[in-house]
Amino acid sequence: MKIVMIAGSNRRNATSTILVKAMARRLERMQAEVDLFDLAETPLPFYSPDESFASHAGVQRLNRLMLEADGIVLATPEYHGSISGVLKNALDFLGQDHFAGKPVLSVSSAGGAVGVSSLMQLQTIVRNLHGINCPEWISIGGAQRARYENPSDAALDARAEQGLEAFVELASKLSNAKVV
Repeated sequence: MKIVMIAGSNRRNATSTILVKAMARRLERMQAEVDLFDLAETPLPFYSPDESFASHAGVQRLNRLMLEADGIVLATPEYHGSISGVLKNALDFLGQDHFAGKPVLSVSSAGGAVGVSSLMQLQTIVRNLHGINCPEWISIGGAQRARYENPSDAALDARAEQGLEAFVELASKLSNAKVV
């Protein structure tokens, strides 16, 4: 199973990025093939329907990874009750051919208690792209974020583990149901 994760922060060592990196390590131990597209490491140009970005290396890589994905994890910091601008910009480069029929896990990190507003917005975007939202989602906030502030020793908490397991179960069911 091939999982693509988009780390939707342009801040290096963002807690949302550290969380998805810990999730990626866990998925690899479960024998999944994981590709992490980190928007802090690979910034994309501002999307415009009036311009072609077909030759941009980052856009090409994101497009290829997403077309090959069996499952998708979208991670964002919550800014002012919304997803990050860089994640929204990345999603604007994608379409139904990248998401249709694929399971998607939404993940957020908030400065407050939890980032539910950003998760609801991600799920709306996924629905509009014909992806299949995982019934679980993961949000870290408040004191829980401290667990994900150091990239070298971040380990998944029980809630993140539960959400990831639900996503893997959904992805497994959907990939087994695909007709070749």
